[in-house]
Amino acid sequence: MKYAVVINREYGSGGRLIGKDVANRLGIQFYDNELIRLTADESGFSEEYVRETAEKKTVSLLYSLYMTGLPASDRLFIAQSQVIREVAEKESCVIVGGCADYVLKNMDNLVKVFIHAPFEDRVRRVQNEYNETVPDNNYKNYVTRMDKKRITYYRYFTQNKWGRAGDYNITLDSTGGINICTALIETYIRNFLKF
Repeated sequence: MKYAVVINREYGSGGRLIGKDVANRLGIQFYDNELIRLTADESGFSEEYVRETAEKKTVSLLYSLYMTGLPASDRLFIAQSQVIREVAEKESCVIVGGCADYVLKNMDNLVKVFIHAPFEDRVRRVQNEYNETVPDNNYKNYVTRMDKKRITYYRYFTQNKWGRAGDYNITLDSTGGINICTALIETYIRNFLKF
């Protein structure tokens, strides 16, 4: 039986780490940054361009359509959605981001997870654990901006509210620890899918 676990997360909540651990525990594929390479292959854009354009939406859809046809962000979303559907049809997997909960909404055996944490905890995690260059070392502003990008991207492509608890099978506060979240998700999946 094939199944997919899709994880959306607040920036700095550790959702990527949790997703990777869940995939390892279940012995299934993990897709996060790998989606960038596969989307580049599917779209014909370079990996660098896909990475830079990921989670961006066009400012003016009508202007972009008038000037260049479908905006690059929309073309990349279409290509990424195709990649997400292909990997989920091919094998059981964990997919982080990419609006995968929306793209795969009609899939049987889909488990949707949202990871969140208090703002100060997320700022601390980004500052201490993430290897990112943050302008002016203003971690609070950076975390806020990254969340806004995710919220805007998700709303633009899905017309849904990002992070609404009722849209997920599981919502977890990661301040309890990555291992606890991973164990809870694994237990839920094994019981939900009965394996």
